[in-house]
Amino acid sequence: MLSALFLGFLIGLQHALEADHVAAVASIVSGERKLGSAIRHGAVWGVGHTLTLLLLGGIVVLAGQAIPEIWAQSLELLVGVMLLVLGLAVLRRLWRDKVHFHLHRHADGVTHLHAHKHEADEGPHDARHHEHEHPAGLPLRSLAVGMMHGFAGSAALILLALASVTSTSMALGYILVFGIGSIVGMALLSAVIAVPLGYTAGLFTWANRALQSAVGLVTIGVGGFIVYGIAVADWGLI
Repeated sequence: MLSALFLGFLIGLQHALEADHVAAVASIVSGERKLGSAIRHGAVWGVGHTLTLLLLGGIVVLAGQAIPEIWAQSLELLVGVMLLVLGLAVLRRLWRDKVHFHLHRHADGVTHLHAHKHEADEGPHDARHHEHEHPAGLPLRSLAVGMMHGFAGSAALILLALASVTSTSMALGYILVFGIGSIVGMALLSAVIAVPLGYTAGLFTWANRALQSAVGLVTIGVGGFIVYGIAVADWGLI
């Protein structure tokens, strides 16, 4: 039993590295400059992912019935559309916002680097615009994206296989450790993504913008591939 649960944890770690997951979280954390904030986004993605895995897995295990293929494909299609929106949002932010980076000191004496936008500025740069709040709390977009991914993709296929498990507690335990693995994996991945973004933000604004543009384009590419594969190749809608 322990070996099966450990295997579920390792598969959860690997699951976090799938292309659509990486693209989605990269598009979310591309605007972050602090490592802790990026890790929080990745971990919350994993929490949302795990919540829907437990919900869907519980239904599959207790009902003992497979999810219809058309439902699984429809959810995967929604993931593709979501990735297109996330990728376009990254590019739109870069186009709309005149982003550059400053090392500055707050009134309370705290000094740090942050991205600063001048999309609404008219005239000379005003240093007073650098005073800003640092919002905290649960990143709801990351939670929602994680929940959407939990409903679709290869995770759903794993849940279908769990329908044949005789022990309900064992099946739900497997889903839980799988989800914990995805939380850890995505938090680590978010940290890896945030490091080069933060480094280039501190040295070269153009390099940071190039990295963010690449994230946006790759996210759009992954989303477009998913949408084309389902809507065109499988369903023949076009």
